[in-house]
Amino acid sequence: MNFSWVDLIMAGGLAALVLFFFTPGLKQTIRESREEENPDWMGALVPLGLVVLFIVLLLMLA
Repeated sequence: MNFSWVDLIMAGGLAALVLFFFTPGLKQTIRESREEENPDWMGALVPLGLVVLFIVLLLMLA
């Protein structure tokens, strides 16, 4: 793929804007996660497990 220099500058500018807007929220999220003593891993693992089971079911039915 051949990208023009304008495309590359626009992509770089977009990446810089994304970093600029999301960095404060990420810093706050990391700070809050460090302050929390007991993370709720089951709240993340149960939906993830259900998604994996659903994908396995779809693969078995195909």
